[in-house]
Amino acid sequence: MSHYKMARTATILSAVLFIMPVFTTGLYSQGFEIPAIDGLRAARDGQEASLSLMLILMLSVLSLAPALIMMFTSFTKVVIVFDFVRRALSLQNMPPNQVLFGLAVFVTIFIMAPTLREFNETALQPYVNGKNMSTTEFMSKGMLPFRKFMIHQIGKDGAKEIGLFITLSGKNREEIKSLDDIDSYIIIPAFMLSEIKKAFIIGIIIFIPFIVIDIVVASTLMSMGMIMLPPAMISLPFKIILFILVDGWHLITYNVMMSYA
Repeated sequence: MSHYKMARTATILSAVLFIMPVFTTGLYSQGFEIPAIDGLRAARDGQEASLSLMLILMLSVLSLAPALIMMFTSFTKVVIVFDFVRRALSLQNMPPNQVLFGLAVFVTIFIMAPTLREFNETALQPYVNGKNMSTTEFMSKGMLPFRKFMIHQIGKDGAKEIGLFITLSGKNREEIKSLDDIDSYIIIPAFMLSEIKKAFIIGIIIFIPFIVIDIVVASTLMSMGMIMLPPAMISLPFKIILFILVDGWHLITYNVMMSYA
């Protein structure tokens, strides 16, 4: 970490530590009750122990939420394709990572809307409303829409990835009649590998026209004897102009979404 980043981090932490007491004091003066933690004690019975373990498990799941989003959804391919676009244009941090990831998140939500709707109707709402559904049943039913999505996206093109993890797991292939018989811990990494492979294929297609522009500009500069002038500096405006003329962001986003149709 550079000295600038370290100084900036220290400044932010100092500001937070300075503002937090003032903020909490203001909340208390307005009548808000803030709970206090007196300390830790041993659980008196099995029920308290199970509740504590469940709380720890929920906090762990929340901390792993970004990873779960990347594993079960289209986020992996979307964000890789968008990053390929930025690299093909030779732009370092434009758009910024926050903007790029934010766009990828909302595109992912749009793509995953039918799956999320099915998850809400078949698992989440019955579980929240207390319709005699245990936590184990909720997890199994809630996983079905995501399994359906991942299996549909893997398709026949992902047979190699599926076969890889089936072999590594030591399962007998003769016992597997269809993709529905495969466990989720095999489908998830196979789905992620399939998404990464498809994203790289799209990235190669994106790179080709911009590489042609770089080659033309570099050849032109060498023929004019301008060896000391960086070709990337001259080709950058032409690549941006080409990207604008073909309405690149619309074209990329549309094709990424249609790949999930």
